[in-house]
Amino acid sequence: MGVQMTIGTLDRRAAVKTLLQDRGETLVITGLGSSTYDTFAAGDHDANFYLWGAMGGAALMGLGLAIAQPSRPVLVITGDGEQLMGLGGLVTIGVQKPRNLTIAVLDNGHFGETGMQLSHSGLGADLVAMARSCGIPQVFDVRDDAGLLDLRRAIKDQDGPRFAAIRIATGEHERALAPRDGVHVRNRMRQHLGLPIM
Repeated sequence: MGVQMTIGTLDRRAAVKTLLQDRGETLVITGLGSSTYDTFAAGDHDANFYLWGAMGGAALMGLGLAIAQPSRPVLVITGDGEQLMGLGGLVTIGVQKPRNLTIAVLDNGHFGETGMQLSHSGLGADLVAMARSCGIPQVFDVRDDAGLLDLRRAIKDQDGPRFAAIRIATGEHERALAPRDGVHVRNRMRQHLGLPIM
């Protein structure tokens, strides 16, 4: 086994709420599980796209949206387990360099949705170093409220892409279940963007 990381201390639900305060025109993609629950708990919004059941796809979904909507900030909120499944996406983001994209990973070093087993980041894999090595120009290692506020300010800047590992504590929150009807979520996002309903 690798070296275990130090578990973070930030409360994940409070961290997500902080990121989404004064979100303005920000479009949000969430990974499955806790990141979706926390984003929904912070306030449902037509500009939220809850990506149920597509583990590993959140960052690439964010990339596509950022390319399609270059004038709008795009924020992906996901967990370490989900991002670990989609590591190849970080390489593509590093090559494409969409200036309006932020990937925020809630990293507690555990697979929260399957029983709190240690994840690869909990065993020493460094997502911050991986993002940096993929050519992502702005990388944040968020360990406190000041770091969260710095990240929140950066989300609206057009100088990304950026990646953030937000070091959260382990712990449970009551599930806040966002809409799970994929057609509904897709159509309301399209309507929000002024696109025809499919």
